[in-house]
Amino acid sequence: MRLLLVEDDNHVAAALSAVLARHGFDVTHARSGEEALQAMVPEGAGFGVVLLDLGLPDQDGYEVCGKIRKRTSTPVIMVTARSDVRSRIHGLNLGADDYVVKPYDTGELLARIHAVSRRIPHLDDTGATETALRLGPVRIELPTRQVSVDGSVIQLTRKEFDLLALLAQRPGVVFRREQIISEVWRTSWEGTGRTLEVHVASLRAKLRMPALIETVRGVGYRLVAPAV
Repeated sequence: MRLLLVEDDNHVAAALSAVLARHGFDVTHARSGEEALQAMVPEGAGFGVVLLDLGLPDQDGYEVCGKIRKRTSTPVIMVTARSDVRSRIHGLNLGADDYVVKPYDTGELLARIHAVSRRIPHLDDTGATETALRLGPVRIELPTRQVSVDGSVIQLTRKEFDLLALLAQRPGVVFRREQIISEVWRTSWEGTGRTLEVHVASLRAKLRMPALIETVRGVGYRLVAPAV
């Protein structure tokens, strides 16, 4: 996912960008409100989420949020030291999707990013909303969370479906273990690695397609689209 980080403190931005990159985000850093608005031309410029610090040098962050919302429906998470309820309500009324108060836990921030990004429907190459993903004989129905192979429905657990749907959205792309754990389990990598391995093994067995999910040693997993 492409993420626009709007933060005027270069040290904070560098540290946060490194964390986000480890979790699979393609981060663009804007140091001012004007840079942020320029980066989002045209029509949001393909960003999945905007992480907007309110303490900007050239414009009030609330004003920047309002301008972004007039241009695009890209989710905006405000980041600020202001913790009072009135400030949060003001930001949400301007179109922000969520509000994070400094200092924040990185795991919570990642969970909030994934939460707001899931509210936006996935689009296909024509701009139409996707309702199903097709990978050879495998069909993944997103609205009903149903998976079938050659027309036969496969019973998956909630996490198994989330894992398969995540990998299937970008066939051939390697997802880091940390990224998968963050997106599917909403937690950090520590202590959850074995759980991921078990779910991958279960998916391979239930789908009867052991080669569908490939292990990339030392990195993570990718879905290999079957030949049609």
